[in-house]
Amino acid sequence: MQSIHLNYPIVEGKDSIATVPQVLAIGEFDGIHLGHQEVIKRALQTAKNMHIPASIMTFHPHPKEVLGQHKYTQLLTPANEKERILAGMGLDNSYLVAFDSEFMKVTPEQFVENMLIPMNVNTVIVGFDFTFGFRGAGTPDTLCELAAGRFAVEVIRPFLLNGSKVSSTLVREYLQSGQLEEANLLLGRPYTITGTVVTGDGRGRTIGFPTANIEMSESFVIPTLGVYAAKVIVDGEIHHAVMNVGKKPTFVEHLDKPTLEAHLFDFSRSIYGSSVTVEFISFLRPERKFGSVDELITQIRSDADRARTILAEKYS
Repeated sequence: MQSIHLNYPIVEGKDSIATVPQVLAIGEFDGIHLGHQEVIKRALQTAKNMHIPASIMTFHPHPKEVLGQHKYTQLLTPANEKERILAGMGLDNSYLVAFDSEFMKVTPEQFVENMLIPMNVNTVIVGFDFTFGFRGAGTPDTLCELAAGRFAVEVIRPFLLNGSKVSSTLVREYLQSGQLEEANLLLGRPYTITGTVVTGDGRGRTIGFPTANIEMSESFVIPTLGVYAAKVIVDGEIHHAVMNVGKKPTFVEHLDKPTLEAHLFDFSRSIYGSSVTVEFISFLRPERKFGSVDELITQIRSDADRARTILAEKYS
């Protein structure tokens, strides 16, 4: 997959865009959940039927962040994570459009004339709730009107799972309320973060549970504070682990932001500075303050045993 960064407006002959007709799926696609996957699969199938490239257009930063909704500074799939997932889906091109205060003012008509037409799109595929242009004035119906026969438009219906519409908002709500299994179901895969192993306070080693302290590589949505069964991928190797996301209330009175610490089972190698991927598999319990270190150690041992069992059942 070729990754291409674009700014508005596209200048033909200058910007790296396909010179042949292409099918283009458009959306923010934060999370690339099952609903997003339906849009992308339709683009891939349509392109295959026509023997032309399949492409995707997304935006960075998240449009809602630019509009002042600060919770969108944290994403389910920040830019690099999104590219990693998209690269495995069979797309030919990924266009990342810079979304800034100027682009925010572009009208639906300008978006079509100065972005889509220069991209030589044959077919544009969007979700049912797609909006574009200043103040979200453009809808799928608007897109059909503005296409004016120059390109086709396909609109994908809502994707329902157990009677509920799959959405990035619902995935966020599940993650932040401890409903990890439900979030993973909507994503169609485990919720994942990436980061680098950094030096911590070393306390885990002193109590018999050394941990890898992970500093996130991008601004991911942080799941609710608590303990998780997880898989940690280091240098391409998968290791089962018990993971703590929290503020260490047993040891620290006030901590500004949560830390992510993973105790990898049957693992003793030093991995400081390594890039790691964490897949959250199961939520075990909320974080809480313990009355003593001994009480904490007993609970960690119980958490680790439970995580081992869950992971062994799922991946044996």
